[in-house]
Amino acid sequence: MTDPQATPGAVAAMAGAARLLSRRAGSEIELSDPEDLGGSGRSVVARARMAQNPFSDRRSVVIKQYAPPGPGDEPIASDPYRYEVASCQLFTALPSDVRPSPVIIAHDPEQRLLVLEDLGRSMTLADKLFGPDREAARICLLGWARGLGRMQAATAGREGDFGALLRRLGEKVRRDPIAEQARAALAGLPALLADSLGIEVSEMAVLEARGGVRLLGGTGFRAFSPSDTCPDNNLVTSRGVRFVDFEWGCFRDVVLDAAYVRVPFPGCAASFDLPSAVRDQMLDAWRAEVAPVWPELDDTELLESRLTDAHVLWVWWSTWQLLPRVLHRDRPIGRDAGRSPRISTALRHYWQGLGAATAETGRAATAELAAAIVAALDVRFPDAPSELPVFPAFRTADR
Repeated sequence: MTDPQATPGAVAAMAGAARLLSRRAGSEIELSDPEDLGGSGRSVVARARMAQNPFSDRRSVVIKQYAPPGPGDEPIASDPYRYEVASCQLFTALPSDVRPSPVIIAHDPEQRLLVLEDLGRSMTLADKLFGPDREAARICLLGWARGLGRMQAATAGREGDFGALLRRLGEKVRRDPIAEQARAALAGLPALLADSLGIEVSEMAVLEARGGVRLLGGTGFRAFSPSDTCPDNNLVTSRGVRFVDFEWGCFRDVVLDAAYVRVPFPGCAASFDLPSAVRDQMLDAWRAEVAPVWPELDDTELLESRLTDAHVLWVWWSTWQLLPRVLHRDRPIGRDAGRSPRISTALRHYWQGLGAATAETGRAATAELAAAIVAALDVRFPDAPSELPVFPAFRTADR
């Protein structure tokens, strides 16, 4: 049975998944009631009910199918489908109590299709942050931080396993997908700031920024990262926060993702502020999960230095990505103006927060640069809100 509301893409993905599961089981598996869950321009994500399945008590599955490259598409350096499969395989091999993602049930390279465990009709972390319940949002953020730390601790030392899974799929291991962008920001942002805002970046500020770029290399604190841990890529389930979408998965220094709390959520459409007490609680929750694997990160001075390096990297990277857009037109970061701040306000907040952090950790040149950029943004965008609000769930004390 097919829901008349289902999109053609969801119907086709369901049919392909039924063929795949039937072939694996050696008997007909029927799927029905396809429900389109969104996806992106390059993929379809759908839920389907298992109408007939004598081999399992599963009631439904989630199907993700990637579109093949078109004849006019530019060649891609790495295949997001293969990275999604390898990431899910890596997680499926982990014990269930530390598994951060849905289990992969089956995949078919020819159809570019995955069949995944259905985690249920879960809300995203973004839904909670834009909802009415302050305490529920706080609890979910702490769950996100614990889940991130647990995923990193569970995948420490498994970089070779991830590479082997990719090679088995015919894919080369790539570097962190933001590595080239971060290095481009380091090289190009001084000229961009000079041309657009009349700000001269000192050599010392560039030198201080290189500390963040070094985190993209072979440090001793590497673990798996989805590379995109924005609030809408995390599901709030009865078993805690679960991460989804691993097409840009890689191994990198763990503090790069932990520093999302400081910026916050750099480059994400939903990049509103967090209450300082909640940020501190999130970092404590994350730290408790990773410290048994990396005891050095339980050293407050060492951790703060590395977090500040990551903070610098994310603000330089975000500015490199967003400043050209805001010079053309000051609009929300994302498409939904109700769930996304104006670019100028977000950039001002990023640099204001970075200025405070670097002043406390002895990076005087970066603190001076931050103050200059905040002042320049105030002059360039006088009508923009000067303060980045917290997420809606935290905007009233009685929530």
